[in-house]
Amino acid sequence: MADTRLIQGRYRLLDQIGRGGMGEVWRAHDESLGRKVAVKCLKPVGPQHDPSFTGVLRERFRREARVAAALQHRGVTVVHDFGEHDGVLYLVMELLDGRNLSQLLEDNKAHPLEVADVVDIAEQVAWALAYTHEQGIVHRDLKPANIMRLADGTVKICDFGIARLGHDIGFTSRLTGTGIAMGTPHYMSPEQISGVEVDHRSDLYSLGCVLYEIATGVPPFDLDDAWAVLVGHRDTQPQPPRIHRPELPAFFDHAVLDLLAKTPEERPADARELAHRLTAGRSSGPVAVLAPGPGAGRPQQPPSRAPRLPSWTRGMTTGHKASGTWALPATPPDHSAGLTGEWTTGAGLRAPAAVPAGRRPERPTPTPEALAVLTSRHNAGLSLGRLGRWNEAGEVHRAVAAEREHALGPDHPDTLASHYEVGFTLSRTGRAADALREFGKVAEGRERTMGADHPETLAARQETAYVLGQLGRHFEAHQVYAAVLASRERTMGADHPDTLRCRHNLAFNLSRLGRLEDSYRMAQDVAQARARVLGATHPDTLVTRYEVAYALGQLGRWTEALQTYREVAQARAQALGPDHPDTLAARYEVGISLGRLGRSAEALEHYRALVDDRTRAQGPSDPETLRARHGLGVNLGRLARWEEALAEARDVCAIRERVLGADHPDTLVSRREVAVGLGWLGRWSDALTVYRQVAEARERVLGADHPDALASRNDEAHCLEQLGRGAEAVELYRRVAALRQRRGAQGP
Repeated sequence: MADTRLIQGRYRLLDQIGRGGMGEVWRAHDESLGRKVAVKCLKPVGPQHDPSFTGVLRERFRREARVAAALQHRGVTVVHDFGEHDGVLYLVMELLDGRNLSQLLEDNKAHPLEVADVVDIAEQVAWALAYTHEQGIVHRDLKPANIMRLADGTVKICDFGIARLGHDIGFTSRLTGTGIAMGTPHYMSPEQISGVEVDHRSDLYSLGCVLYEIATGVPPFDLDDAWAVLVGHRDTQPQPPRIHRPELPAFFDHAVLDLLAKTPEERPADARELAHRLTAGRSSGPVAVLAPGPGAGRPQQPPSRAPRLPSWTRGMTTGHKASGTWALPATPPDHSAGLTGEWTTGAGLRAPAAVPAGRRPERPTPTPEALAVLTSRHNAGLSLGRLGRWNEAGEVHRAVAAEREHALGPDHPDTLASHYEVGFTLSRTGRAADALREFGKVAEGRERTMGADHPETLAARQETAYVLGQLGRHFEAHQVYAAVLASRERTMGADHPDTLRCRHNLAFNLSRLGRLEDSYRMAQDVAQARARVLGATHPDTLVTRYEVAYALGQLGRWTEALQTYREVAQARAQALGPDHPDTLAARYEVGISLGRLGRSAEALEHYRALVDDRTRAQGPSDPETLRARHGLGVNLGRLARWEEALAEARDVCAIRERVLGADHPDTLVSRREVAVGLGWLGRWSDALTVYRQVAEARERVLGADHPDALASRNDEAHCLEQLGRGAEAVELYRRVAALRQRRGAQGP
């Protein structure tokens, strides 16, 4: 944003005072109230971004901004206002006169802060967290840069709404492609690393990391290797702060170590309990200094017996942390210790072959620059996919997968992430069998290195089930979905978004198995759970409500289906925009429902409007525009306007043949509609010719005994009857019956 720009005619931006991954912070003047404020401007969300992403971002921003604005505590930054201006989302906050803890450490040349200041900061932050946690709010990204100390000594926590927004939207939801839940690595709790649901006790762990750093000058695990940092959080007991700084009071030392417990149950029950402990410790006066030594603080954990960390992790970096060059005078942790459980090759699983002593591994460690190039190309492939350019995306991901496999090894998480995206592009370009093989390899590799219940392993297995469904192997898909769901419920909980996504897919698959009542009930349950967890207008909630409507239609409950489709279309228009493909898809289903209810005149007008909107948004030759035109033609026929219906069907058929190909299923549907129109106009000879063309094409593409091919031969036989050629019609009916019987005997 340009200097002195006026936002919403009220907030004049004066000068930039901060910049981060989510956007910029400006000093501004509130022209209405005549006061100085801080305005945080998020990255632009204009038309250059994916509409689905921007719609979700806006919806989440509004919700989280309201949450932040509702917080009223001296230890939490006050949010005055929020909104959107020229595609930029902004928050208006109180302007703070002070420095964040990261800046204070930098000012102090990365040396620790004064003991009295450290304890005072700890107590103030604890009371602020006690308040916010009691409001049901978890910060999720507590770090030195998000804690301000003002000139008068007041300490404030910043970015409650923004930190949560970044987590939910997924701006940076992965660390080097591994799928680790977002958080700054030096301050992440073990449960964040595991990707499970977090509660207020995750904030307490992060606070322990912050206090450790401002008290000693470095985080508990001061390493330049991201994986080694994660190993520390997961498996290594931190050195007591007093070993490195004896003047720290014992009550503070014990409190920090309690906060850094590996499991939430071992930490203080809540921030209020912590605050009372710190207040009591400060009130008791000076505490005698214990002589530091190996026995000080908590007993050390026994050395980890986990597999050694692979050599390819040594090139990874942790990114920015608050501290700089201050070094702990202690023996550094073993960088080769591996992540236990789901993060490395588990006990009993096949591990990579050992390298004989005295020999270097054949695969050289790739440079950080080379890894960064591959990451950039990987992200470019993701961008192509978001634009729907799946073939190009597939080419990029295949190339990156090959290079990552050579540089990092076949089971490295980044290599597997690339192969996963290859499978994804294959499934989206109609190559389901190839996608199935790719996802199968990814699932096996992730299970070997991460464990059977790791979220990334489960994601690959879930995509395997999806592709099985694409191949019509719905029973096998059901079995895989059910197994993945059981694992997700056990490890993540019933209401985790990934668990709900799996239940949604299972509901979808149940309908394809003909279990319509089961599908409807499960979809209804998932829709209610998603509304509770994500919000009633979240895109995932609306996707499931769309599935509820589909199930209602399959059950013949078209009035309810129509109402649900309308509600979904309206909610999508508000959250995603009226021209978003998902909004238009729901509107298409409204037209289908109207037609099923015999309300063809309404359906006709509905489709006319939809065709206009799709033509404007997607172009006249887009397959979805043509689908809407097909619906328009069908309803012209239902209103006995057959000349118009025939003209529409011919036009749509010609465009589909040019765009999709002569044998594409949609083209053949339009060609059949031409035959229907000819028949209703009494032109049975012409209709017979077209019906035969459709039947021959379907037999060639699908096989003679495919249900669609048999339906086309039935159409042909009916046409023969209308022409008085009864004997030929009877013979054709008999042939169709024999093929159906043979197919039934063979099974699906």
